[in-house]
Amino acid sequence: MKVTRYEFETATRRAAARLRKSPRATHVRYERKTDRVVVGLNTGIEMAFRPSAVQGLKGAKPDQLNAIEISPSGLGIHFPKLDADVYLPALLEGVRGSKRWMAAELGKIGGSASTEAKVAAARRNGKLGGRPKKIKEPA
Repeated sequence: MKVTRYEFETATRRAAARLRKSPRATHVRYERKTDRVVVGLNTGIEMAFRPSAVQGLKGAKPDQLNAIEISPSGLGIHFPKLDADVYLPALLEGVRGSKRWMAAELGKIGGSASTEAKVAAARRNGKLGGRPKKIKEPA
């Protein structure tokens, strides 16, 4: 597919206009005391998040989180010691990883929820002998 000079210049102008309107990272640091990554935005706002809440950063040690780079566009944050990247616009929208990863994380939260109804159902199930054992089918 061939791109004309006009199409290229038009796309470049659109990208520059979008970039001017988007919040971009101007500075970033890891605060060991609070276990937060703090991102300063070009809008004058700072936002912070726990590394354990973001895919690729979960389980990272503080010394792995100290080295952080901002992409030239200001839209990405890179952790070189982890080879992990965080896309700032997605993070600001609440997207902390891939759909699959986020679904698994939400499932852990939902599975750990303890309500009276859930406790009662578990007790009833236990009186019936608990969960049925999985049966392996012959190969």
